Amino acid sequence: MAQKTPEPAPRSARERLLAAAEQLFYEEGINTVGIDRVIERAGVAKASLYDCFGSKEELIRAYLYERHEARRARITAMLARYATPRERLLGVFDTLAELFAQPRFRGCAFVRASAELRAGSRVKSVCDESRVWIRTLFTDLAREAGARDPEALAAQLVLLYDGASISAQMDGNPAAAASARAVAAVMLDAATAAVKTTKTTRKTAPAKPSVRVAPRRPRSRATA
Repeated sequence: MAQKTPEPAPRSARERLLAAAEQLFYEEGINTVGIDRVIERAGVAKASLYDCFGSKEELIRAYLYERHEARRARITAMLARYATPRERLLGVFDTLAELFAQPRFRGCAFVRASAELRAGSRVKSVCDESRVWIRTLFTDLAREAGARDPEALAAQLVLLYDGASISAQMDGNPAAAASARAVAAVMLDAATAAVKTTKTTRKTAPAKPSVRVAPRRPRSRATA
């Protein structure tokens, strides 16, 4: 007799609210979607939202933090497949290619949320944390790959990363990830070639000839 597949445990009110927020906030915007729509989509009582989060702003923070953690886990798992530092750095753009191919892709959630935030909003801290993480990731990968100036290269790669995401969103161009990856490869090769050239020059530079100084002859004393 075939065994029954155990049914998944019912999700908590917090999990249902986050799932509803993820769908609605990402697709339509954090300001456009009212709290009543989130509650209706989640199928929970209004009191549950305030018990779990206290306010809509805290729900937005939680939603963005969940996306940050999901992105970090996705990129970390993807990079574990690669064998060399160079492949891992370029692999970040491979994760973008997979993301851009998803039917629900609407651009970077943090960029979109930042554009809607009011001055002084506590949500900004989550967006800032996400930015710091991606910049630090590129810096670490650039350093492991042997770039001469990892911080400078990372700043350039973040621009590529952002540009690819905006192109995929605004132009409907999923190939933007592959284009950004190709440019990143050229930049990385140039950054590491500078280090190799410097090392080679140091090894092959001819030694400076030593200069021998002839001994000075003592002056003869004049006779009276």
